[in-house]
Amino acid sequence: MPPEIFTEPAVFNRIAGRIRVHLADPVLVHEALVKNAHLLSKGDDVRRALGPALGQGLLTADGDHWKWQRQSVAAAFRHDKLQQLLPSMVDAARRTQKRWNTAPGGHIDIAHEMMMTTFDVIVETMMSGGHDVDIHRVEQSITDYLKPTGWTIALAMLGVPEWLPHPGRRKARLAVDYLRSSLVKVIIERRRHPGDRADLVSMLLEAKDPETGRMMTDTEIVDNLLTFITAGHETTALGLVWTFYLLSRHPEIEAKVIAEIDAVTDGQPVTADHVAGLTYTRQVFSEAMRLYPPAPIITRTALQDFRLGEHDIAAGTVLYVPIYAIHRHASLWEEPDRFDPSRFEPEKVKQRHRYAYMPFGAGPRVCIGNAFAMMEAVAILAVLLQGAHVRNKTPATMEPLMRVTLRPEDRLMMQVVPRQNKSPAA
Repeated sequence: MPPEIFTEPAVFNRIAGRIRVHLADPVLVHEALVKNAHLLSKGDDVRRALGPALGQGLLTADGDHWKWQRQSVAAAFRHDKLQQLLPSMVDAARRTQKRWNTAPGGHIDIAHEMMMTTFDVIVETMMSGGHDVDIHRVEQSITDYLKPTGWTIALAMLGVPEWLPHPGRRKARLAVDYLRSSLVKVIIERRRHPGDRADLVSMLLEAKDPETGRMMTDTEIVDNLLTFITAGHETTALGLVWTFYLLSRHPEIEAKVIAEIDAVTDGQPVTADHVAGLTYTRQVFSEAMRLYPPAPIITRTALQDFRLGEHDIAAGTVLYVPIYAIHRHASLWEEPDRFDPSRFEPEKVKQRHRYAYMPFGAGPRVCIGNAFAMMEAVAILAVLLQGAHVRNKTPATMEPLMRVTLRPEDRLMMQVVPRQNKSPAA
């Protein structure tokens, strides 16, 4: 992204003959993504980067096809439904805690650990146990698929044909084949033995378009399952990775988190009932996602000419909402590069423009799983931090790398150090 977008409200440039607009002014972002959402599509860049894996699922679809899919799964993310899932989130964190207790020398790859933990949550809550899905291979396949997306997006921006070979292309195709074939097996097995399960798979199998009455094909169900597996566990995992990284560099903030956990739990093991009371822990995770938003950019393409603020936007113009830049914009945040969870105290949040902070996107296409992710992250942090400190063993400052999501550029190795005076469960 152009460096001036960290200080300017908007930046216009031309790449391969097409106008591209970066928007960092929250007022313009609101006008584009909310008021004019119907005039924008996901665009060719997103289709080429994510379409081979996610097909026409909730993240990549447009128009009426997106709308009816969203309506079909909305019930799964109601507050009362999410509350029922909290015990599973806590249990998944406990399994990670046990795994950490046996790590040689306490050394862990925190990204790998968080991917495993959040995938465990997705499998238990959305797929009723996972049906023998190979977690390790799924994790590697998602990595293999996302790794060459920088090439995919760059070639799309230049208008290069999709068939042109590029580094990582073959490995990415094999990864997609594995991911989609694994989920086809899940669907076939569920059709044979439906049982009495109120999970996402069941909801997708029963979903009907309210206007036509048609149900989802197996391909469409795979599109959406894979969307929730990738978007639903990868982004939360990365948010947790950056949170642990920041806490390891700010022990005074880690101490406040641990103090809150001890106060809310009264020294007892963390349970689902404790999560709502962990307000400072939630602020810490929110601030980590400000500095390192797991989904760092939103892309849209104008379907027709329209007016945006003082600017005329022509059909075909590509709009970028660089969330990473907005979250560190000099005009929106005081000392924008400083880690300060107090920014998310309720009164400070009220004083800030709604679209100065949007780790889950904005407008009608805001992430449907945002409440799920926040609840999950706080539960995982509480369980793991109650029993241990996690210390950074990587000496250099970790740089972020954008591969659709915002990952650490290198492996982030950490050491688990058991806490003194920890809870009985830990």
